[in-house]
Amino acid sequence: MRISLFIWILHFMNLTKGQDSTKLMPYRRNSSVSRLCPAGCATCSALNGCLSCKPRLFFHLELDGMRQRGTCLSSCPRGHYGMRSPYINTCTKCRDDCASCFSENFCTRCHLGHFLFRGRCENSCPNGLTADTELRECTECPPGCELCMKRNTCVRCRTDLYFHQGQCHLTCPSGFEPDVQLMQCLAQVSPLIVHCEVGEWTEWSPCARKRSMRAYRRGEETRTREVLHSPSLYGDPCPHVSEIRKCVIKKRQSLTR
Repeated sequence: MRISLFIWILHFMNLTKGQDSTKLMPYRRNSSVSRLCPAGCATCSALNGCLSCKPRLFFHLELDGMRQRGTCLSSCPRGHYGMRSPYINTCTKCRDDCASCFSENFCTRCHLGHFLFRGRCENSCPNGLTADTELRECTECPPGCELCMKRNTCVRCRTDLYFHQGQCHLTCPSGFEPDVQLMQCLAQVSPLIVHCEVGEWTEWSPCARKRSMRAYRRGEETRTREVLHSPSLYGDPCPHVSEIRKCVIKKRQSLTR
């Protein structure tokens, strides 16, 4: 309202001055005004620049040294938004934390140190969102990611997922092997992952009694199997290759003559 009132006062003063000079030298005034007014101005003065604009243009005050001069623009400059009314269209400055805005309550970009969230510039992002310092926005992390620095670029995954090139995976992609300690996908050392392979179990050994056993007829019997192929670094490890079980020693049969 203050800008509009100021503009209309200047406009009235300019018209009054113009009416007096028109009575004396009408032709000279018309040629002088046309030279003074920049493009887009409906009325202007040499001291204050544009006083009113042509239809659909926005009135904007620019600093000219220590002085403010009016200009008429098709769109408002960065850091301002356009307000239209039946009387005058003006450019209004955005909020202090907004670098650019759509309206008084809706920012489209924030200044350094603030992050855009639902049209507002916040000092920090709410839980579940990450502050993107490049975009100056609060962004969602990719699925399975607990911490991300840029959009779609993860830094830390959930404990049950493998990290690979800024993404989180349940299983590593082709050409990479899972590191269960680092929970990362590493390039394969060999073309193929070799898993352990074992042979068939042997027969159970005869039941034998150990000295540590107190029971007279109690014993143990064992069986084993061989490792046919040892695993590679990231292959499946070998299972047990020996087993022991309890047994009962049978009575010795008397020798027949």
